[in-house]
Formats: sequence, structure tokens, C-alpha cells
Amino acid sequence: MVYFSKWKVITVLAIVVLGFYFAAPNLLDPKTNDSLPDWIPHNQVNLGLDLQGGSHLLLEVQVSAVIAERVTSLGEGIRDGLRPLRRDRIRYGLSVGRERVSVNVRNPGAGTMERVQQIMTAVEPNLEVAVEGNRVSVAYNEEALAEIKQSAIEQSIEIVRRRIDETGTKEPTIQRQGDDRILLQLPGVDDPERVKRLLGRTAKMTFHLMCPTGSVEAALAGRVPPGCALLQSAESNRRSGAGAPQNYLVRKKVEVSGDRLVDAQPTFEQRTNDPVVSFRFDTVGGKKFGDITRANVNQPFAIVLDNEVITAPVIREPILGGSGQISGGFTTADTRDLALLLRAGALPAPLTILEERTVGPGLGADSIAAGEFASAVGLVLVVVFMIVIYGLFGFFASVALFVNMVLILALLSALQATLTLPGIAGIVLTIGMAVDANVLVFERIREEVRAGRTPISAIDAGYSRALTTIVDANLTTLIAAAILFQFGSGPIKGFAVTLIFGIITSMFTAIMLTRLMVVAWIRRKRPTEVPI
Repeated sequence: MVYFSKWKVITVLAIVVLGFYFAAPNLLDPKTNDSLPDWIPHNQVNLGLDLQGGSHLLLEVQVSAVIAERVTSLGEGIRDGLRPLRRDRIRYGLSVGRERVSVNVRNPGAGTMERVQQIMTAVEPNLEVAVEGNRVSVAYNEEALAEIKQSAIEQSIEIVRRRIDETGTKEPTIQRQGDDRILLQLPGVDDPERVKRLLGRTAKMTFHLMCPTGSVEAALAGRVPPGCALLQSAESNRRSGAGAPQNYLVRKKVEVSGDRLVDAQPTFEQRTNDPVVSFRFDTVGGKKFGDITRANVNQPFAIVLDNEVITAPVIREPILGGSGQISGGFTTADTRDLALLLRAGALPAPLTILEERTVGPGLGADSIAAGEFASAVGLVLVVVFMIVIYGLFGFFASVALFVNMVLILALLSALQATLTLPGIAGIVLTIGMAVDANVLVFERIREEVRAGRTPISAIDAGYSRALTTIVDANLTTLIAAAILFQFGSGPIKGFAVTLIFGIITSMFTAIMLTRLMVVAWIRRKRPTEVPI
């Protein structure tokens, strides 16, 4: 154990040098760090919400809205499927609720109810059917509802992640909490209101033709033609209070969906220099868009975002390039946010903010100062204890402890892990654990010296016989830390990360670095007794 080959010496020194190399950017201010050449590491430790300040949001996914939308779509499919009954002079009435679709058949003949039931169940699988007299109702069964709910939550988390990433927020925490909630922590966010606006919009864009029958006046009086909907202008809503809102009567059928968009960018209209959003469809969406515009030249075409008509231009000529522009009295900030929302994709359901907390940077600075003070006090006390109790060997252990702190900082920086207040607690705990292995070795060496061994023999026996105990103790702690990281969340993960890093680096510094210093001292001094 007191022999070190050249490759081991080189490996240990290389790891130490790399540790200082990757930890060094944390000593620089951000501007100086950004100005360094590209070949020099730039990564600094990411501070968590409790240290840097920022926003904490708890969001609820309105799954009921998704189910209601699916039921509405189911009703439209059933309406199309039942049209042949009109040709057979079978009279019926269709009603669409939030959870089920019902059909009342007037004076059904033989086999009529069975025919209606077959048409309704053929639209989608996983439907429950209820027949009561002349009434047939269908609704999604429990399995289908669970699948819709799971899909809505997963898709919402992904869309939230895309929108937050587009804002440039570093190391956000986005995770599911409970059945229908999303926990969102945004360190360093200086404009939480903008984030809430981005998350509060579903951003579901669709393209519709105008309703061929009826009028806006009749629709306002409550006479909306079947298959049509009365929508307000988004520009009128933005200018609330500036006159009567403008309304449009559009067909419910979605001609082209916004999920076919592959890009959206804020730009300016060439003739008027007004802010607009340019968009581009994928191949399938571009073909559908071209076919619709070709077949409806000189007809108005409504662009709808979250049930509001952004604009309804008249199609002057077929648009075959798969791209276009959205205008509507936007400001530059409006186009930037709208383009961001369209690129990130539409939320499957609205999000409701259940809880909001803002952590100021002052509180984070206080936490950092308290953590630094606790770490410094712990480090000084441990160093004093080791030097007083173990003399020169205690000094070696203290040097290794300092290197251990540098290696933890280097790992946090290189892997871009987030340091939280519990993470600082993990580092303070690591300070005590880091010298624990050295204490075991040094006490074992003392026992061997008392047994009459020579210095080299005592040191060799101390390291070899204490190794098993050191590995067992650190391995069990590592397993516990890994379990905390796997099943914990938020602060628990932050504590587990620094604890895992601390265990790994302390094993290296105690078994390899301290032993290297002891071996170098033995070869140089050739001691006749161990100063321990």
C-alpha cells in the first residue's frame, strides 16, 4: 500500500489539476467568464431557486376541458355518421354534453335503434353505450378516460418545458406532482408575469372557413347554425373598452391544425412595416393549406387562436408554398411571444395557477452567506482537530480536504448540476465525512505502531486493513444517497447530489491523494518513527 507506480501518480495529479481547471470559472464574475476563449471551461455552478431567487409555480391541468373537447369532436363524428339516416327519413336529435353524446330518435322503426347504436360506436373505440327507450348515449369508458388524462398531463409537461426553454431560463425544475398538477421552479427569473402569460395561453391555433349560412346578427340573438360557432376578434379583446367587439361566424370544422406548424418567427410586413408572425407548415400541412386556399379563392379564411379570431383575410389566390403571415394589430412584444408559443406547440388543456411564490435575490444572498459561513466554520474546525490530533498526517488530511471541496465544485460546474440550500448542507456534511476515512486509517496506524511495527510496516498495514471498513461505510452511504436522489424531489435531490459527489471525491482524496502525500513523505524523510 506504500508503493505508488508512476501511472498512479500521474492519474492522481491529473485529476487534481482537472478539478482546479473546471472549478476556476466560479472565481470569476459572469462578464469576465464570458469573455474567456472558447477552449477554457465556462461552466459555473447553477444556483437553485432558494439561492438565486426566482419563481415557484404549482399548475393544475384542466383535464376536464380535454375530455369535453374530445366529446365535442366525437359528437361531430357521430353527426357526420348519422347523416344517411336523414335520407331514409329517420328523424333524430343529437345533443353533445361535457361527458357524453346522446341521440333521440323519433318514432324509430324496426332495427333503427340497433343501426344508430352501430353508427355511434363505429366512430371511436373504447365507448360505453347506454340505451334508454328511444335514446342512445355514448361516453368514454374508464380506460379511455385514464389514457386521455395521462396523455394530457405528459403533453402539458413537454409543452411547458419547451416554452420555458424558449425564454432562456437555466436549469428549471418541471415535474409532475399528484394526478393533474405540474411543479415549476424557475431560478433567476426576473419577469415572472411574462412567464405566467406564456403559460396561461393554450396557444391552440386552427384555420377555419366562414359559416356559409346564417349571419352574425342572428348568431348574437342565439340562432347559431349547426356546425358553426360565434367567435370574437382577438384584437377587440386586446383593446377592451374601445367600442363594440367584432364577431365572426366560423365553421367548427378545423381545415388545418396548428400542430402542423414547423416554425414561427416574429417579423415585419414589407409594405406597412407592421409587426407580424410568419409561419411555415410541414409537408402534410402545407398540402392541406394549399388545397383549401385553392378551393376557396375570394372567400374569407379565419385564423383562430384559443377561440379568438386573430385575423380573417380573404383568400386572393392559392397559397401553395406552405407558409404565410399572421397580422392583427400586434406589437413587437406580441409577435415575439406569439411566435414562441406557436413554436413550442399548443397545450392540450388550460393551466390554472394554484400556488405562486416569488423568492427574492436578497433571501438567496442571505442563504448563500449563511451556507458559506457554515462551510467555513466546519472546515476550520475539522482542520484544527485533525492537525491537533494527528499532527503532520492531520495536515496531509486537511490538504486533501481542501482538494475534495475543489473537486465537488468542479463536478457541480462540469455536469451543470444545480446547487440548492440543502445541497450546501450536503457539502457541510461531506466535510466531516471526508476526513472520516483518514481517521480510520490513522487510528489503525497508531494501533500497529503500538504493536511494535516499523513505520513503513505500520503505515502499510493501516491503509490495507482499514480499506474494507472505509469502502463499506462509504458504499452504504452512497446507496442511501442514490435512493434519496431516485425517489426524492426538489430539495431532497439537491442534498443527494452533493452528498453523492462528496462521497466519490472523499474516497479519492482519502485513499489516493492522502496516501500519495504520505508515501512521498516516507521516501523523502525515511522516518524512524510515525509522527501521529
